[in-house]
Amino acid sequence: MSNAVFYHAGCPVCLGAEQMLINALDRNKYQLESVHLGEQADRIAAAEAAGVVSVPALVLDDQVFHINFGAALTALKS
Repeated sequence: MSNAVFYHAGCPVCLGAEQMLINALDRNKYQLESVHLGEQADRIAAAEAAGVVSVPALVLDDQVFHINFGAALTALKS
């Protein structure tokens, strides 16, 4: 089983994308983890290391998919 990590900041666009991913991903193939970077700031470094530059973003099989530009990671560090 592969891992999928959805990074977001809790905005309405992010939460909508999260719901779509929960409903769309095949749970027999992917284990989805949702990371709210506004509440889990300690995970920002891991998101950056994975190649995430803005949220919402999905990291799937080590590939980053930026879904929509909601907030830059640099804005979440402040």
